[in-house]
Amino acid sequence: MAEEGAPLYVALVHYPVLNRKGDTIASAITNLDLHDLGRLVCTFGVPACYIVTPLADQQLLAQRVLHHWLVGVGKKLHPDRERALRRLRVVASIRSAQEDIHLRWGTQPRVWATSAKGRADGLTMRHARRLLQEDSAPCLLLLGTGWGLAPSVLEGADGILETIKGVNGYNHLSVRCAAAILLDRLLVRDRSLD
Repeated sequence: MAEEGAPLYVALVHYPVLNRKGDTIASAITNLDLHDLGRLVCTFGVPACYIVTPLADQQLLAQRVLHHWLVGVGKKLHPDRERALRRLRVVASIRSAQEDIHLRWGTQPRVWATSAKGRADGLTMRHARRLLQEDSAPCLLLLGTGWGLAPSVLEGADGILETIKGVNGYNHLSVRCAAAILLDRLLVRDRSLD
C-alpha cells in the first residue's frame, strides 16, 4: 500500500453517468456499493470515498444507511463496518468532492477518470502509480456507475486510466470489482503485471 507520496481519494459517481442508450442520467445508490466501497477504501488506506449524487432522495437514502452503521444499532453489531463506512462522504457533485480535498490539502486534486472503453491515450497503471508515489498533490479517482461516466466528465479529467482487460474480450465489471482491481494496481507497489 502507498505509505508516501500523493493521497488517493475515490469518488463513486452517480451523476453524470450514462444509461445503456447513452443518455446522461443520475443512477441510483445501492446499499451494496456503499458497504463494499467503504470496506475497500478502508482496506487500502484511502482517506475517503465520495458518493456523488445531486438527488436529494438518494442523498437521504445514503445518509440513512450510514447513520445505521455509524451511530445506530449497526455500530454495536459490527464495529469493523462502522470503521469502514466512516470513510464515505455523500456530496452533490464531483466539484464538491474536489473542493473538500482542496480544503484538506490546500491544493486542487488531480482528477483521473475510468472507462471500460479502451483509449489509445489511457494513463497506464505504471505511470499513475509512479505519479502517486513521487508527487505530493492529492488525486481523485472517478468511478462511474450505470454504463460509465458521461463524456463531459471524461473530457474534464486530467487523465483517463487504462482499461482493465480480461482474457476473452468480455468487459462489463461491476463498479465494485473494477474499484478493487484499480486500487490494488495503483496502491500495491511491487507489481509484475505492468
